[in-house]
Amino acid sequence: MADNAENGSGNAGSDAAAPAVEHLNIKVTDNNNEVFFKIKRSTKLEKLMTAFCERQGKTLASVRFLFEGQRVQPTDTPDTLEMQDGDCLEVHQEQVGGW
Repeated sequence: MADNAENGSGNAGSDAAAPAVEHLNIKVTDNNNEVFFKIKRSTKLEKLMTAFCERQGKTLASVRFLFEGQRVQPTDTPDTLEMQDGDCLEVHQEQVGGW
C-alpha cells in the first residue's frame, strides 16, 4: 500500500515539476462514439487513427481527423500539433466529389 501512495504523490509532484508529460490521454469522437487513447507524445497519430477506424468498422480513407479545425495527417504527432492531455480529435465522414 505504501507503494501506491508513493506513486500517487510522485505523479502529482512530477506533473508540477515537468510541464511535458510523456503520455497524453486523447479523446477521439465522431459525434456518435467517444474513444479514449493513451499515447506517447512522439507516437505518430496514424496508430491512433487506425485503431479508431478498426473499432468503428471504418476505413482510414473514408474519414478525416481534425484537431482544432485543422486536418490531422497520419505522420503528425501530439508534439507537432502541440496537443495537451485531454485534447480531442474530431472524426468526420470524408466527402468525395460533389456538385
